[in-house]
Amino acid sequence: MATRTEEMVRQLKALQAGTPDIEASAVVSVDGLIMASALPQDVEEDRVSAMSAAMLSLGERISRELGRGVLDQVYVKGDSGYVILMAVGEDAVLTALARQDAKLGLVFLDMKRTAAELTRLV
Repeated sequence: MATRTEEMVRQLKALQAGTPDIEASAVVSVDGLIMASALPQDVEEDRVSAMSAAMLSLGERISRELGRGVLDQVYVKGDSGYVILMAVGEDAVLTALARQDAKLGLVFLDMKRTAAELTRLV
């Protein structure tokens, strides 16, 4: 039987296989610790986890204080693609790196489905 971490990695790899626009992904605790990842070798897990937790926290605060309700997602667009964060329950965040020409609607939908699956593992 697979461990919880192995199952999370399997979910991340399935997300990337089913959504070619997603190049990398990780599950990070709200404390900034990596829980599982499917990141390229040249991407530092610690850096991704710390930044993901900080962005989620700031996004939640902005959403709450500006009366936008419960945070659904945070995304950053750069000239080489997107960084997308989505809550996984109350204790973690799903972070994905998507291509510049990604079809965001499909990416969001697939991430939401994966986040729901990951919630039971967190």
